[in-house]
Amino acid sequence: MYSFTYQKPDSVTAARSAFEAADDASYLAGGMTMIPTMKQRLAMPSDLLDLSAIPDLKQITMADDHLVLGAMCSHHQVAMAPQVWGSIPALAALAGAIGDQAVRYRGTMGGSVANNDPAADYPGAVLALDATIITDRREIAADDFFTGMFETALDAGELITAIRFKKPRRAAYMKFHHPASRYAIAGVFVAEFRTGVRLAVTGAGPVVHRLDDFEQALQKSFSPEALEPLRVDEAALNHDHHASAAYRAHLVKLMAQRAVKAAGIAS
Repeated sequence: MYSFTYQKPDSVTAARSAFEAADDASYLAGGMTMIPTMKQRLAMPSDLLDLSAIPDLKQITMADDHLVLGAMCSHHQVAMAPQVWGSIPALAALAGAIGDQAVRYRGTMGGSVANNDPAADYPGAVLALDATIITDRREIAADDFFTGMFETALDAGELITAIRFKKPRRAAYMKFHHPASRYAIAGVFVAEFRTGVRLAVTGAGPVVHRLDDFEQALQKSFSPEALEPLRVDEAALNHDHHASAAYRAHLVKLMAQRAVKAAGIAS
């Protein structure tokens, strides 16, 4: 690990000022990716700005039909919050199945979304729930946020402060996970709103994405059977030592059907 300067700002304004004053700073949320990357000398920020002392980033509130989660909410906090269970139980269940207990206590929702690991769970929820990513500068729609593998629409130094989720009529998330890491080899989050259905796939491809034909079929009939005639194009899916593209295509359809069934049972 290279040497660096550790700072712990107590406000978003202070964090932004520290970032702009440093030569090459990085924000530190839960550290689930940043710390291992630094230990392997794959990253060498001049300053590490720990966001854990900013209370505004850990709040959970309800605003009309929206659930607003602070970016520094831990997976455990999301999984246990009554507001989350009362409005979007599928999101609470998703958070409760991330990694192990140590990861859930340290890892944060905002850190996961900003990192945009192709196998992470939260990007699927953000995209399927038509969420809005709130930063210290602007608001970004989920459809515009995830731009590529480990890439997002965030500008240099831009800090996620909260994520605003639309409350669906019903929703569910199902994933086929790696037995060790519990990252999604293929995961599907489905949400039904008054205006239609959104379905997002994570883990299977280089970046989280929606399946238009699946959404259209479910808008006509929200049932697992509605997806039976459809197939998933494996051409754009990952092929690695965890699973072939063809197997991932099979898993996406299977997880989608299971998620639809679970959403129907929970509604």
